[in-house]
Amino acid sequence: MLHYRTITAADDAALAKIIRTNLEQLHLDVPGTAYFDPELDHMSQYYAKAPEKRVYFIALDKTEKVVGGVGVAEFAPIPGCAEVQKLYLADSAKGKGHGKELMCLAEDWAREAGYAQLYLETHSNLTTAMRLYEKLGFQEIEKPSTVLHGTMDHFYQKRLSR
Repeated sequence: MLHYRTITAADDAALAKIIRTNLEQLHLDVPGTAYFDPELDHMSQYYAKAPEKRVYFIALDKTEKVVGGVGVAEFAPIPGCAEVQKLYLADSAKGKGHGKELMCLAEDWAREAGYAQLYLETHSNLTTAMRLYEKLGFQEIEKPSTVLHGTMDHFYQKRLSR
């Protein structure tokens, strides 16, 4: 059983390692992915800069070890939209429904923060993630002109119910 809280500076190194390990396993440790994001090693600072517009939830196991997380941040190119960011789990936490739990946390926070829709970008190598997004009601859309991670090749959007 995992529990969740918002990110702190003490979580930064463990989370960056989980994200980079996942991207390496999927052969996505290339430019144009989160692997090279400038804030990856200091994600707590990024999310703390605008807590009314963004949050990052950390997943912890029963020993308080960081095993993953998910972020949500305003996606300015689409009015009233937030982007789901950096949903990653350690291998020990995969296949147990924790990705869905994190996505539900992200969606609930976005709704409470006043966002009307969610956006996310992913890669065709992340087939398990894409299945999850589709099960949760995300619809695939055309590539927006404002994509920051140029290697991503699948884009999704979901309207949030009130």
